[in-house]
Amino acid sequence: MTTPHTIAVLGLGRMGGAIATRLAAQDRSVVGWTRSGRTSGTVTTTGDANKAVAGADLVVLALFDGPACRQVLDDVRDSLRTDTIVLNTSTIAPAEASELARQFGPSYVHAPVLGSVPAVAAGVLQILAAADQDVLERIRPVLETLGTVHRVDDAATAAALKLIANNSLAGAVLALRDALRQADVLGLPRTRTLDVLELGQLGGLVARKRPFLLDEPTAATAHFTIGALAKDMAVLAAASDTPLRSATGLADTPASAEADIAVAATVPSAEDAVLEPLRAYIRGHATGDPAHFRDAFLPTAHIEGMREGAFVSWRLDEYCALFHGRPAPDEPTRTRRLDAVDVHGTVATATMTLSHGADTFTDVFLLARADDGWRIANKAYHRHA
Repeated sequence: MTTPHTIAVLGLGRMGGAIATRLAAQDRSVVGWTRSGRTSGTVTTTGDANKAVAGADLVVLALFDGPACRQVLDDVRDSLRTDTIVLNTSTIAPAEASELARQFGPSYVHAPVLGSVPAVAAGVLQILAAADQDVLERIRPVLETLGTVHRVDDAATAAALKLIANNSLAGAVLALRDALRQADVLGLPRTRTLDVLELGQLGGLVARKRPFLLDEPTAATAHFTIGALAKDMAVLAAASDTPLRSATGLADTPASAEADIAVAATVPSAEDAVLEPLRAYIRGHATGDPAHFRDAFLPTAHIEGMREGAFVSWRLDEYCALFHGRPAPDEPTRTRRLDAVDVHGTVATATMTLSHGADTFTDVFLLARADDGWRIANKAYHRHA
């Protein structure tokens, strides 16, 4: 069993460049190539991918997505030696990883990694490696230069586990966004808020990303971008064919795709104009005055749900007729909570929970931005008895 000594790294972006640098620093013979033509000051580079792989014992892929992996491997396939191992660290779909494993057989190792550039530099990546045992042992010294190896049954499983790990990261970023937005509404200083958050479950993320969260002009270079994480969540959503809130939450972030993921936690909340019709709707319930509902809804709106076992679809006039200009007798004990608002250009969705006496209602709204501002186009509700 011979440990690879000559290594080609295809893709010299943030992670690929860091991997190439780490391996070269450990006295490996490394040559790098990137589709953009970017050169590296720390490793030898070539503009010809075929030349890079022709003399390599190990070819490391650090590319953006599945299509990039397929294209690059198709381009260099004829230049790979029969004993060359292909190690793919890219985050791609399970089906894409499985197909590459089928094409290249035992010489293909799917090994996505957990951790970003600092973890590469420190050699503390967590590596999910799907490989035959003898192939894995052959490249283990190289992998252990980068971090800790966790063997996985197959390429599809390794790819899926990486996507799930990134989903948890996306969830943490969005949870941090919610916390910071609420703190801003309450008038809490950002620095003090981060001090407290750093003591809790989001502490590690807050500690690592504090310069970005404080919008400091000297913030470090982004190690994992909003665009890359949004891409991963879109891949996961497509692979699972199930709703994934983080995919939408990141894709709709009004910040540069090249910004660090922490910037996604600092973007402003939904514009107040979107909230105005929802607040008018709340005032309508609080006062019993139908005029507030006319302010909240478009004249063409319908309100739909189940009432006494039958489906109802009220026009706005019919709905307003249910209210008589005075609060409900138990209004002091009633509560209304706006749960979510998602804005997509000129349309938005919102969800609200209303606790009215013995009943709780979930209201789901479709909103549209008309000439005179945002209005509720339709509402559907569910009554929890």
